[in-house]
Amino acid sequence: MNDAAPLRRIWLCADDYGLSPGVNRAIRDLIERGRLNATSVMVVGPAIGRDEVSALQTAAAGSPRCSIGLHVTLTAPFRPLTMHFQPLNGGMFLPFPKVLRAGLLRRLDPEIIHAELMVQLAAFNELFGRAPDFVDGHQHAQLFPQVRDAFLTAVKAGAPNAWVRQGGRNQPLAKRLGTPKALFLDILSAQFRRRASRANIAFNPGFAGAYDFSQQPDFSALMPQFLDGLPEGGLIMCHPGFVDETLASLDPLTVQREREHAFLGGEHFPHLLAANKVTLG
Repeated sequence: MNDAAPLRRIWLCADDYGLSPGVNRAIRDLIERGRLNATSVMVVGPAIGRDEVSALQTAAAGSPRCSIGLHVTLTAPFRPLTMHFQPLNGGMFLPFPKVLRAGLLRRLDPEIIHAELMVQLAAFNELFGRAPDFVDGHQHAQLFPQVRDAFLTAVKAGAPNAWVRQGGRNQPLAKRLGTPKALFLDILSAQFRRRASRANIAFNPGFAGAYDFSQQPDFSALMPQFLDGLPEGGLIMCHPGFVDETLASLDPLTVQREREHAFLGGEHFPHLLAANKVTLG
C-alpha cells in the first residue's frame, strides 16, 4: 500500500531578470536544470535586449512548467518609460521607502502610475510577443497604498489572464513576529488580496522568501522554513545571480545572490524538496 502524500506543486520564482547579464545567466542556468519554474522580468533593466530575451525563451522552452512574468518596477535606481512620470529624483524613480511613505500619505498619483504600468506591460508584450503569465513588483511596490489599485487596474487591462503576486502567508502570529519583513508584507498583502479578489484577479495562495539580505544568512537554512506549510500553488521568491559590474552598480544585493544560486543549483536542494513532498513540476 502506498501511503505517500501527494506532492505539493509550488512556484519558485527568481526575481530581477534583466537587472544584469550575470543575474540573467544565473537564472537561465537554474531554469535549464529544472531548479526554477518562474522568473519575472524587469523591462526597465539594462540587460533586457533581444538576445537576453531570446536566451530566456529558449531556456524556458525546455522546462515543462516555467512561467515568465513582468517585474513591475517603480523604485530607484531605475527610470520610468513614460515621459511625464512624477515624482522623480534626478530622472529616476524615488527610493522605495519614499514611494511607500508617499503612498501611505496619499501623495501619489494613481493615474500616472497606471500609465507607467501600462507602458511596462506593453514593453513586455513587444519583447516576448505575448502578455506575461503573471505580474509582480520590484521591492513589493505592487502592494503599496495607491500603487496597488493602479497595478490591479493595469493588469486587468493589459494582461487579463495573468495572476498577480501577493506577499502574505498563513502562519501563527507568534511565528510571524520573529520576521519583521514578512510581517510587514503580510499587513500590506491583506488589503491587496481583498482588492484582487474584488477585481476577479487570481493570486498565489501563499508566499515565502522574504529575509534580511543585509545579514547574509545561510540560505540553505532558510529554505526549509520557506517550504514549511507553504500551500499548493504557493510561491517562494528568490534572487539568484552572478556578480558583475552592472549588478554592483545598481543593487546592494550581490554576493548573497551567488549563495542562493549555489544552493539552488546544488545537490541538496532536490532532496530538500522531496523530503518536504514538494515539486516544481
